[in-house]
Amino acid sequence: MCLDEKTSVNLRIEGKTKTIFEGTVYTCGHRVTTPSGGTRHCNGTNNDTNPCTGPTCTTALDDGNKVAKYGFDGTYSEEYDDFFITSIGIEKPTYPDFWAICLNFILTPVGGCQQKVKQDDQVLFAYATDVGTANHFLKLSGPEIGVINVPVVLLVTDGTGRPMQNANVDGHVTGEDGKVSITFPNVGTHTLKAERQPDSIRSNGLKIMIIVGPVS
Repeated sequence: MCLDEKTSVNLRIEGKTKTIFEGTVYTCGHRVTTPSGGTRHCNGTNNDTNPCTGPTCTTALDDGNKVAKYGFDGTYSEEYDDFFITSIGIEKPTYPDFWAICLNFILTPVGGCQQKVKQDDQVLFAYATDVGTANHFLKLSGPEIGVINVPVVLLVTDGTGRPMQNANVDGHVTGEDGKVSITFPNVGTHTLKAERQPDSIRSNGLKIMIIVGPVS
């Protein structure tokens, strides 16, 4: 049951080798149940982090699961009054790998039930490995519409806005300025992601509609 009005956020779950879920989720502060952690409150007031209740990263994960049915589990820490996510879908990291939680492309300083979210926030749960994949959380941006056979310039940054060199977007590699130019030979909608191994989490999906042109 919701304790607050539902808020729309973008939830993304990046597994070790592929995206598990990416889409809009409506969430609010509520009690969350996991097989290993039981039923607990999850509304931002956990561990006295915030004075008022609200939607959180973990309630977004929970509400996304109600729609997409990917399944997740987490143990519960009495010390931190929060869940520790142990698996999403079939992916269950073993130490030192873990599920990183990010808000707007920045690693959260607290657990998922302590971290409140607001309208249109970007919530990310990402499989992070011991080789440092959580050093950078990639963000891919660019135009929503392009013209066939005309180069489209895309930009890859991390959560701080730093341009990311050597990121791969559909087989094309970014330069020092984080930019890459791609020409599409066919009309239609293309969904792209940026990746940079081994120190980065893959980006959000960027949809570009390629038309015959011109763009008005």
